[in-house]
Amino acid sequence: MNYTLRTALQGLWHDKWLNLLCTLTIATSLFLVSLASVAYINIKTISAKLPDRFSITVFLNEDLEDKRIQAIIKQIRNNSAVKKLKYITKEQGLADLRRSLGDADYILEGIEGNPLPPSLEINVTRSSVSGDKVGRLVKGIIAIEGVDDAYYAPKLLRIISMASRYTDRAGAALIALLAIAGLFISYATIKILFYSKQEEIATMKLLGATKGFMRSPFIIEGAAIGAIAGFLSFTAFVSLYALIYLRLAAQFPILREINVPVELLPAIPAAGLLVGVIGALIAIGRIRF
Repeated sequence: MNYTLRTALQGLWHDKWLNLLCTLTIATSLFLVSLASVAYINIKTISAKLPDRFSITVFLNEDLEDKRIQAIIKQIRNNSAVKKLKYITKEQGLADLRRSLGDADYILEGIEGNPLPPSLEINVTRSSVSGDKVGRLVKGIIAIEGVDDAYYAPKLLRIISMASRYTDRAGAALIALLAIAGLFISYATIKILFYSKQEEIATMKLLGATKGFMRSPFIIEGAAIGAIAGFLSFTAFVSLYALIYLRLAAQFPILREINVPVELLPAIPAAGLLVGVIGALIAIGRIRF
């Protein structure tokens, strides 16, 4: 074991520049996969929250009695697509409008009385946030006696539907593509490294070394290269996150919303070690011992 480890360390030092190239290649691949994973996780989180922000505003006739309003509310709530319903009186609607206008609320000064009708704000279930289902719901609501009109944002609805449909597929495909590309590049680089040692392998064969004995130093070298690459990638990733969170987030507060799963951090060096070992096993499998 001491000889195997010593041989592996000597090999790492003897081909230090080629080993450095291999290490940086794997580290870069892992870094890109890590960034893509974080981007995918955050985009998925945002897209999952989008349906909660979608709402339908229903305007009621102004001359409705409270009894009729309650009947309309009950009828709409009975629809399985409705998640939450809020009744907004004329007075509350005007107060909300003034608050949303802020300093520009002076535009309401020339208006006599309260021009706003009573309304309902409806949030639908996540499974119902689609063009067809919302369209059917709105059509049914408008048909109710006492309802004047209903409004929703069709463009926002299309964005939510597309995000929900394509986020998982596109994100998983991108991460898989980067991971495969990184593994292939790492394997090719390690293979070049090991092919440069064929003379050393031939010498060991002449001395009667077994296949396992000859392969062990190369596997250790691959593991060491992968582990160092994983550590470098981990360091670069944490440094970038610290830069964004501690420096840039002060100027752009939205950056504080970036979510980095704790499980991802130890996975980076572990993935580096795994890539190094797998690359070494594949590479030495191609070499005739």
